[in-house]
Amino acid sequence: MSQTYDPRHTAVLLVDPYNDFLSEGGKVWPRVEPVAKQVGLLDHLRSVVTSAREAGVRVMFVPHRRWEPGDYETWNYPNPTQRGIMERHSFARDTWGGEFHPDFQPQPGDVVAREHWAQSGFANTDLDFQLKQHGITHVVLIGLLANTCIESTGRFAMELGYHVTLVRDATAAFLPEMMHAAHELNGPTFAHTVTTTGELTAAFEGAHA
Repeated sequence: MSQTYDPRHTAVLLVDPYNDFLSEGGKVWPRVEPVAKQVGLLDHLRSVVTSAREAGVRVMFVPHRRWEPGDYETWNYPNPTQRGIMERHSFARDTWGGEFHPDFQPQPGDVVAREHWAQSGFANTDLDFQLKQHGITHVVLIGLLANTCIESTGRFAMELGYHVTLVRDATAAFLPEMMHAAHELNGPTFAHTVTTTGELTAAFEGAHA
């Protein structure tokens, strides 16, 4: 991969690393599990986060709204995902499912953005403000789900003028077809780089050296 990353101006955006998504027993894990295991999601997430921190690349958590009683119930137009959250209580606040996976806990120097209500990590949050305050120009998106929050956040980042990198095997979706759409059809229309964990971590190591 020819793309290079200046650690001073690069951030890894770790989207929705909740137990409900990533852990055995999580409410959404059974739907994610087949693709997650096929691509080696957890190991690749660990590799990207570890490599980023070692290279001095900032890690920013981009969390979904943690469900609370009453959420979405009086809204005019909750989307299908939000209606599902109302039924399942996904990522419920003050529950195990609404906690970050134990391997992905904020460390000193990390940033935790305000929670997003829908699919874009930028809409109605402070993510853009935080990125600009830290001098970030390049964002690398990892986490869940490839065809919803990752794609929406990446598109929004592009519209705001950021350089966007997608990592094929550091995300997952409910179906292989959704992964194909996210990386082969839709991703190239807005992302500047679509890469793999191995290529990305090598680029980080090169920047660190």
